[in-house]
Formats: sequence, C-alpha cells, structure tokens
Amino acid sequence: MDIIRVGVIGVGRGKSMIKYCRNAQHAQLVAICDFWEEGLKKTKEEINDPAIAYYTSYDEFLDHPMDVVVLANYANEHAPFAIKAMKKGLHVISEVLPCQCLKEAVELIETVESTGKKYFYLENYCYMPAPAEMKRLYEAGKIGEFRYAEGEYVHNCDPIWHRITRGNPDHWRNRMYSTFYCTHSIGPIVHITGQRPVTVTGFETPYNDMQYRMGALGAGMGMIILQFENGGIMKSLDMGLYRNSIWYSLYGAKGRMESAREDAEMGDVSQIYVNADPYEGAYDEGKLESYRPSREYDDLAKDFGHGGSDFYSMWHCMEALLGNPEADTIDVYQALDMFLPGLFAYFSILDGNKPQSIPDLRKKEMRDLYRHDTRCTDPKVAGEMLLPCCSTEIPEIPDSIYAAVREKWLSEKK
Repeated sequence: MDIIRVGVIGVGRGKSMIKYCRNAQHAQLVAICDFWEEGLKKTKEEINDPAIAYYTSYDEFLDHPMDVVVLANYANEHAPFAIKAMKKGLHVISEVLPCQCLKEAVELIETVESTGKKYFYLENYCYMPAPAEMKRLYEAGKIGEFRYAEGEYVHNCDPIWHRITRGNPDHWRNRMYSTFYCTHSIGPIVHITGQRPVTVTGFETPYNDMQYRMGALGAGMGMIILQFENGGIMKSLDMGLYRNSIWYSLYGAKGRMESAREDAEMGDVSQIYVNADPYEGAYDEGKLESYRPSREYDDLAKDFGHGGSDFYSMWHCMEALLGNPEADTIDVYQALDMFLPGLFAYFSILDGNKPQSIPDLRKKEMRDLYRHDTRCTDPKVAGEMLLPCCSTEIPEIPDSIYAAVREKWLSEKK
C-alpha cells in the first residue's frame, strides 16, 4: 500500500480524523458513517466531495472498499464495532475506550490474534508534546527506572454536557462510573514506561449537585492508585472536579520529569521540566531543564486539537500500516493495560476500596476466567451482572433534568 484508504465512523469526535485523512499524503478518506443523519448530512455538505461515500448503516459501511476503519463512535461501543470490522478483513484504529467489560476485552484480543489484523488504540494524550517527549527521554535512560508517577485528566464537562449528551438519559456518559474514562490519565504513563499495572485500589468522591444537574448517575471524580509489575506506583485523578487539569509527573531512579501545570500559564502539556542526574547517586544541583519539545511535523500538527496529538496519533497509525518500523503505536494489549485499571478500580470502590489484582489477558488461561464476565454499568451489555453507577445512594433524577439539558442543546443550535 502506498496510500491507506480510510473509513471513519462518528462525525462528532471523528472530525479530527476526517480532517487528517483529507490532508495527509499517505491517507485517503473514502467513507464516513454515522447513525445521526442530521450530523452526517451536515458533514457531507461541508466536505462537498463526491468521491466520499456516506452511510447510516455500519454493515453497509464495512462493505465499502477500504483498508482501515477509524472508530470515533460512542466510547462504550468500540469493542463490538472493532471486532466486526476485523472479521471483515479490515484494520482498526479505535478511539477511546477499547471496551467496557472483561468479556469484550477477551473477545477483542482473540479477534486480533485470530484475524491477524492490525489494531491501534488512539489514546491521543500519549502523543501530546510533553508525554511524547517524556517517552523519548525515558527510553533514552534520562531519569532511570520508573519509581513513581502521577497523571491527571480532570475535566469539568458541566458547561458542555448539553452538547455531548443532548439530554438523552441513556447516553453512555450519563451511566459512566467515576473511574471509567481513565486512559487519558493512566495511558501516557503506561506508554512511557512500557510497564503493566498489576494491582489497583480505587476511591471516588460523593455524588454531588453538579452530577445531578447534568443528569449523570455516577460520582463526579475517581482516584486510582496503581502498582506496576516493576513495583512502581502511580496516582491517577479522573474527570469531574470543578477546575480542569491535564498533568503528568514521572520519577525515576535518578531524576524527575513533568509537564507544566495549567495554572502556571506556561503551556501545560506543551512544556516539560526535567531534573535528572547523569547517574544514580550523583545528586548534582542546578540541572533543571525546561523547554517546549518540538517534533518534525509540528507545522502540520498545529491546526489539530489536543496539543497536536490528534495529528501525531493518526500519523503514527498510518505509518505503521505502511510498514514504518519507527511508528509509535499502541496495540490491543497495551490498550487494555490502560483501560483495565479503571474497571478494576471501580470493582475496588464497590468492594470497600479493597485492592484488586489486574489480570494479564495476554495469557489464555487468564482470559478463560473472564470470558463471560459482563460486569459494567451498561444494561445492554451487563445483563444480570449490571453494576450501579455510583457506590453511594443517589437521588432519583426527574425527566425534567434531561428535558432542560436537551432544551439547552436545541436552543444553542438555533
């Protein structure tokens, strides 16, 4: 292949992937799919390219001649969509999240292994300037072996909730538990160190007024404490506190590196601080380095979101499909190393904050233990294993809450 033929499902989050494929020399956008007919029609009018096909049926979309499917659909639907695409002979680029229960995780791995198709997890926060530079430096031995890390993806979605849920009480975000959306905070640390999380303890804040007025059934914020296979430890904060924060800090045997804090007004994830000795035990003073990392395609990436990571994440996937051995991608196993801590952290929360072991699903004997485990907060998937969305009792949310959210969305569209 000289040019990768790409189909994208999801015209909302998928806008960035659509934009990438329409401008990249090694990718060609050939088809777009979405069940939301209004959004699909608007996208078709904006693009105005007769060479691109449009579908509201995923099955018909998969029959279109193409090489890879980009999944930018609802975060709780990626696994079944990925599995169906790979069984049709297509490679898959999956946006967050890879799955929502252990049964799906097992099926996803085994589909990758049985079909031989490429699966890439598009955890774009790994490709932001500071985390990407931290990975480069870590692999070069700059701070020595991983000892401790912190990651934060704190995002108050209250101001935009009407746009992303449209007042639908059954929207996946309204049933999201506190540690569900964890791969933005945990993912970069997993990707930087290459370490697998093995034990997790979870905590969540009490249900609050902000969650109630949004119509969300889960607690606002989750905290995850992880231990990795080499003994390193991590603290992760996820989602709904009042002020946003994207921040990463990593300690090694001979130093530390971290991104800037948002409140420091230094460019947050575009700025890195490095304080490391040339060898363990040197204890040199005055070695702090602070700079904004640059990359080869920054001029092209500057018009893409999330600090240019929307560009770089897609670039690496396309290059990998073209056989570039230097392409930096996230496979299905590492994708689950990023997701499973959040699921097992919630098991911990529901079990009185007791530590939980995270299974290594690379091993078939471990998969067999979870092959039928549908524990999650989605009634359509969980069945009799349905979990509550919050560890504490919450008030009943009246229909008027969702009606108000929907009305706000409709009035904004006018």
